[in-house]
Amino acid sequence: MAAKNGITSSALRHLVWLVLLTLLFPVIIGLGMLSGVQKATFVPNLALDLSGGTQIILTPIVEEGKSVSTEQLTQAVDVIRQRVDSTGVSESQINTSGNNIVVSIPGSPDSNTLSLIKSSAKLEFRSVLVASTGTKTQVGASGSTPIKTSGASPTDPSDLNYVSKELQKKYENLDCSKTFRKPGQVDPKDKPLVTCNREGYEKYILGPVEMDGTDLADATAGMITGQNGATTNDWAVNLEFTSEGGDKFGKTTSRLYPLTDPRNRFAVTIDGYVITAPTTQAVITGGSAQITGSYDQTSSTLLANQLKYGSLPISFAVQSQENISATLGSEQLQAGLLAGLIGLILVVGYSVIQYRALALLTIGSLSMAAILTYLAIALLTWRMDYRLSLSGIAGLIVSIGITADSFIVYFERVKDELREGKTLQVAVESGWNRARRTIIVSDGVSLLAAGTLFLLTVGNVKGFAFTLGLTTLIDLAIVWLFTHPMFQLLAKTKYFSSGGKFTGLEIKDASNFGYAGRGQFKVSSEVSAAKAAKSSKEAQRRQTIAERKASGTEVSNQEGEAN
Repeated sequence: MAAKNGITSSALRHLVWLVLLTLLFPVIIGLGMLSGVQKATFVPNLALDLSGGTQIILTPIVEEGKSVSTEQLTQAVDVIRQRVDSTGVSESQINTSGNNIVVSIPGSPDSNTLSLIKSSAKLEFRSVLVASTGTKTQVGASGSTPIKTSGASPTDPSDLNYVSKELQKKYENLDCSKTFRKPGQVDPKDKPLVTCNREGYEKYILGPVEMDGTDLADATAGMITGQNGATTNDWAVNLEFTSEGGDKFGKTTSRLYPLTDPRNRFAVTIDGYVITAPTTQAVITGGSAQITGSYDQTSSTLLANQLKYGSLPISFAVQSQENISATLGSEQLQAGLLAGLIGLILVVGYSVIQYRALALLTIGSLSMAAILTYLAIALLTWRMDYRLSLSGIAGLIVSIGITADSFIVYFERVKDELREGKTLQVAVESGWNRARRTIIVSDGVSLLAAGTLFLLTVGNVKGFAFTLGLTTLIDLAIVWLFTHPMFQLLAKTKYFSSGGKFTGLEIKDASNFGYAGRGQFKVSSEVSAAKAAKSSKEAQRRQTIAERKASGTEVSNQEGEAN
């Protein structure tokens, strides 16, 4: 009795966990909607092929007399795709059209995503020579004091002798609130640069380029760790340089560290605008650096993405930006949903024919899987900008078969246990112990396939892989938290434990022929010799390999004793 009560308690506990998990998704989304978050919604967003979006055409800018190579365009497409993918799974399309790059993004992308795409020039590192507010200024009391100290040639990138009278005048007259750069302007690497930061509140004279994006291996956002190892609430951007880049950065910081502000600052530019110009606070020779300041999670992540994905082989100008219509539209969406409905009806129909009343458990499990999948997609729509494409719907349709396969494996294992003469409650537990290994292996293969597709493909195939992996994980959760616990509770009911004709658990000829032990079978005395022989062949066919081996061993032992 204690064991039975323990099984019931375990089943109810699993069902409670499933209810809590199911309620967690709408609660999170609801709180997001109440807090005024724009993207929080219970309605999944559709991808480019079903709802349309925004198309941006980028035109390469190269120096006069030079042309764009296929390799440069291919590398640029890869970098821009990484930029877009860093904002979430969005089913975007990035490809080439002649010498142009066409970026198609579903829906209305936010300003950060557009900024990552449009910031298309090379990432460059330059030393700061002069810095001041972004308005018109005059150097010195009368505005005539020259910046450079002599007429000698500059000896290093921080030398003020780079600043000529003409460059000083250009700097003084620069007003960052007004447009001062041409779209796609290419700046000489070996010359100083007069520019502003993107916000327009500070202007600079920068030295020649000392490093570029190819010297940067990675950039990530994270919280600052104090000297005692504790994590603070302040955010920073962590930089990892390549081997060659680390050497360059070490030499640069060795030169900048002894200087005074602003010449101890190292500016990073994209498209000729300064995105950050931190002060050098130490000589950094280990190949790693950290940019600190007044950053929060959003601003530090944006800066990290700009640094990480800022290196393009060529510069680009935005030729056009416009809204585009859906390529497939509502008819294809309805066709995809209809295909999924037909597949669901076929699975349910097969389950009713094969398992009769037990099909209620199949229908309930599929319903719970559908609810969890919908809520998960709605949450991912908000948190990851996930969008459902036609290929994603295909992944959902395939998942119906994966989920049904798990139920069939479990039910057939239970029926095998019943054929061995066990009661239904014992058969449910024994069948589960045997079936769950098969279910894990089967779903593991699906997850492996989905993960491989997701990592090695792009575009629509990536969306298919994502939904396939998501629904496979949900299948595991449903089998563990709903199908098995509900079967445990059904096994305790009088109707299912009776093994009646319409339960789906009846065992034919159970009264005339049954399993009596390892490799042994019982036969009723009322059965004719011909029928007994026929049933014996059927029973031997249903034996497992282990049972056949055990039976053979016993026969050999008996023969040895007789001799």
